Amino acid sequence: MGRVIRTGNTPAKERNAHIRTCAELLRLLAEKDHFDDEAKDMAALFVFSLRGVYATIESSADVWDERNYWKRAEALRNDWLWSRKAADDLALLIRREDWEKVPGMLMELFPRFHQVNVVTITRNADHWCGALKALLASKE
Repeated sequence: MGRVIRTGNTPAKERNAHIRTCAELLRLLAEKDHFDDEAKDMAALFVFSLRGVYATIESSADVWDERNYWKRAEALRNDWLWSRKAADDLALLIRREDWEKVPGMLMELFPRFHQVNVVTITRNADHWCGALKALLASKE
């Protein structure tokens, strides 16, 4: 019997896509001199991407739990807990419209994405357009 190769979306592929989105958004936001409507949408998409990162961690950790590797599952959750906390903190700043604190928080997150080499921007405005409205409408 041959190896089974998963060609669909795996948690690792989704996580890498979310991380790439965050890295590109950090670069684009760094080029802005103030928070206009587009930058606010980008910040909201950043929240959704951070939540997506943690969601993939949970699904990966659940697989480890099913195999009774609970130490590994907990270590994975602990290593990536920062993504959930950062998403919650950034969402709170956005909901309070405390835009002057957002750049400082984003700069604190910058080292988390240093491994991503952003040569070209692959995401466009279609990705973040309306993200602020969606974030403000969400219950999370």
